[in-house]
Amino acid sequence: MYQGYFGLTDAPFSIAPDPRYLYMSQSHQEALAHLLYGVNGGGGFVLLTGEVGAGKTTICRCLLEQIPESCDVAYIFNPKQTVAELLSTICAEFGIACPPGNTSVKVFVDCINAYLLDAHARGRHTVLIIDEAQNLSSDVLEQMRLLTNLETNQRKLLQIILLGQPELAVMLARPELRQLAQRIIARYHLGALTRQEVAAYVRHRLEVSGTQRRLFPTALMGRLYRLSGGIPRIINVLCDRALLGAYVQGRERVDRATLRQAAREVFHHPAARGRLRPLLAVLLVSAIVAGLYLTVTPPSHLNPLVKRLAYPLSQQTGKWLVIPKKVNAKPVADLPAKLEWPAAEPVTRSRALAYTALFRAWGTEYQGKDECLQAETMGLRCRSGRGGLDELRQLNRPAVLLMRDHQGHEFYATLTRLDNQSATFTVGTETRQVALGDLAEQWSGDYALLLRMPPVSSRKIQPGESGPDVLWLASQLAQIHGKAAGANPGALFDESMVRQVKQFQLIQGLTPDGVVGSQTMVRLGNAADLTAPRLFHEQEKK
Repeated sequence: MYQGYFGLTDAPFSIAPDPRYLYMSQSHQEALAHLLYGVNGGGGFVLLTGEVGAGKTTICRCLLEQIPESCDVAYIFNPKQTVAELLSTICAEFGIACPPGNTSVKVFVDCINAYLLDAHARGRHTVLIIDEAQNLSSDVLEQMRLLTNLETNQRKLLQIILLGQPELAVMLARPELRQLAQRIIARYHLGALTRQEVAAYVRHRLEVSGTQRRLFPTALMGRLYRLSGGIPRIINVLCDRALLGAYVQGRERVDRATLRQAAREVFHHPAARGRLRPLLAVLLVSAIVAGLYLTVTPPSHLNPLVKRLAYPLSQQTGKWLVIPKKVNAKPVADLPAKLEWPAAEPVTRSRALAYTALFRAWGTEYQGKDECLQAETMGLRCRSGRGGLDELRQLNRPAVLLMRDHQGHEFYATLTRLDNQSATFTVGTETRQVALGDLAEQWSGDYALLLRMPPVSSRKIQPGESGPDVLWLASQLAQIHGKAAGANPGALFDESMVRQVKQFQLIQGLTPDGVVGSQTMVRLGNAADLTAPRLFHEQEKK
């Protein structure tokens, strides 16, 4: 009703998964990059989880628009079926001929396997996308795993993408599904939008629907973020109801009272307490999927949800510790609560000892002078910055971290290993391990590490170029995708290579411009450097 009143070409806040309205936040870019990586990968499973309304299906529709011509895709959006029913649906989606009236699982599987072999012989890549995959039973999931058993020496013949709510990640962590979990080559949890992203999201959808007008004042964005918890679908419902309210009142824009009334109608009570449940669920499951620790004090009415996902930290304070529930995980209680500088070593030597440990990880001795100058003689580059564990996981190299003890005194320690529950350090001359939750309280965020310098002559590799630098680029991309590097001296930085670079940039959190500048060069060299020391190996990360 309000479209003509506000001069809109169509409804800007429809909950239909229209790819035109997809706002590519950093999280959405990374989610799409993981799906694209999986489609172009060597088969197996790709997992995308997210809270209800986070945008998983919309991202999938966007993926379908970018599927290579060589791919045959089947999309199943109602997977709550028996094994035989789902296999029959797969055959129907791919157009696989099976005997009429067949109900035999073996016959369905034989037909699918024959189809996959024929598709591979014709140079086709087969992708199966299952939406709402949290509705799959354990038996069906096991059958999906068995379908991926068909493979050549180079790749599996079926790629399966699972989209689902956070419960899917919890389900796949069960011991009986560990074989499937081990075949997940890429996984991502799509979290909520930040406060800044909520404002950009609203502006983006209004612009796509044909207006530059600020129908939602900037001053309302904080309120909208708190009401919605950053969940796109809830934002859509609130904004749609608020615009309708503004139209009925004859207002030119939404004001605070109109948004408040919209929230009352959407949540059926003034305070809109219901928004806390999806927001906390996103927070908790994000921590579990990412393998992080998180301390929370939940409202009493959410304690049952927290108890399913967390462990009590203190009965007196009511706080809970969210940790990944992994089989055979080392109990947090076995780890020291803090990293302390060894009393036998003067803290003034902490920096020198930390760099000594860093250079030893690279197989050489620290000369005790300019570490960056010494690194250059080894073909390495110093990198320092301020960030978080996600950034260190991306770089995957030992790092010198600036820490603080319980009295606030600073010292340096060398991070040498990182897993889902703990971090291992060289502190002075000793090796110490600490839980990730405790690390967050001591680490300043400052880090320094070493990366191997790419053997290229230019500072930027542009699309359309050829030569030794492009040959190096092709080699790095091939290694990252587990393929043999070609020996074509006339390799061209063509559209296919540009797509690969963009996908790599998205996964790495870089601007996906397809141009290989210094940051992309370093990340490419880093990802394909098999001889460098690592904090973890990819199979451990998964």
